[in-house]
Amino acid sequence: MADYQGTVTSRSESALATNKVLRNTYLLLSMTLVFSAVTAMIAMAVGMPQGGALIMMLAAIGIVWFVLPRAYNSSMGIVWTFAFAGLMGASLGPMLTAYLALANGPSIVAQALGGTALVTFGLSAYAVTTKKDFSFLGGFVMVGMIVALVAILANLFLAIPALSLAISAGVVLLMSLLILFDTSRIVNGGETNYVRATVSLYLDIYNLFVHLLVLVGALSDD
Repeated sequence: MADYQGTVTSRSESALATNKVLRNTYLLLSMTLVFSAVTAMIAMAVGMPQGGALIMMLAAIGIVWFVLPRAYNSSMGIVWTFAFAGLMGASLGPMLTAYLALANGPSIVAQALGGTALVTFGLSAYAVTTKKDFSFLGGFVMVGMIVALVAILANLFLAIPALSLAISAGVVLLMSLLILFDTSRIVNGGETNYVRATVSLYLDIYNLFVHLLVLVGALSDD
């Protein structure tokens, strides 16, 4: 009886810890996405050039690779997460400016945003409610990302529009699977650090939006 009660208590504590990580992750994720939107609008307002966007993107990558791994377990992790999200948001400025300059640009951006929100909420809700373990997707997604990266690098030289669209479609699929994978890891206790979980989901959503924007733009009249 004592062993049974101990098992129940342990499971209850584990569930509470998982729910706390999930709640903190989506709270921080929401705030960083809003902050990104603000920095993107600032970048658009000041007319940030493409070169400036590239510098901010590289700085954000540097934070993810070199700074955040040392700060995930401290309060500075949150600060650096906002810095990362702000840089990523600002780097979208020139791209959004270019799309909004099109005749139906606002509609294109709105559709991409709506599609991103629909996919993110839908897949996250599915992973949370079903509590299915999607860890088996890890290997497939990793291989897919390598293939996509090789294709992107190749298309820098080939400049084939059809290949660009195929890459964007592939990345949209991969990011959708990653949202399932990353959310599942939180729900099933595989990810216990909400700052790290936030960064992972942020990158999934960011890339999903960018490549949905490319696809919607390509399918529009412009």
